[in-house]
Amino acid sequence: MKRILVVDDDRISLTVLTGYLEKQGYVVENAESAEEGLAAFAKNPPDLVISDVMMPGMDGFEFCRSLRATREGQLVPFIFLSALFELDDRIEGHLMGADDYLLKPFHPRELGAKIEAQMERSRRIHAEIVRSIEQSPTVEAQQPPAPPILPLTPAEERVFWEAIQGLTNKQISDRLFISPRKVESYMSNIFNKLNLEKYQPPTEKL
Repeated sequence: MKRILVVDDDRISLTVLTGYLEKQGYVVENAESAEEGLAAFAKNPPDLVISDVMMPGMDGFEFCRSLRATREGQLVPFIFLSALFELDDRIEGHLMGADDYLLKPFHPRELGAKIEAQMERSRRIHAEIVRSIEQSPTVEAQQPPAPPILPLTPAEERVFWEAIQGLTNKQISDRLFISPRKVESYMSNIFNKLNLEKYQPPTEKL
């Protein structure tokens, strides 16, 4: 069963959300602060993290950034649930490393769909990166490949995922709120790190 870590200082929200997720078949662990969330993650990394933004002490943005700074937390799907609705808040959430940002109040079915989408996305990312590494000429055919330690930063991982969907640099920059030049820089780093062939982005369609 998939495990979800929910971090929120509001006990009522935590209880309601936990009940809903458990009914959907997930195993849920709760944390009432970002500090508790980091400790819980370090002890037993979940398959997905859901976090509030406004919390006393370390807020959700700093929690996400701290999580992404760890090797185990680089690729775990991360969803913000927040009452902060301004565009700048949503952009900051993505820049901190979040995969999605859902505004409160939200419909449980929408959250469920986003969780399923992120779980599937995570599975496909891992499968694609493992496939790419296994096909690299540096991997000897006589030896079974060891589980790869992914050398990508969270930002590089997100750009790589968008690229393997066939998106152009402009489309990637629009989706991730970064410049096309930054996308090119990330892709160069990614293919150097994974020792893959030179990346040729698809051309823009007029």
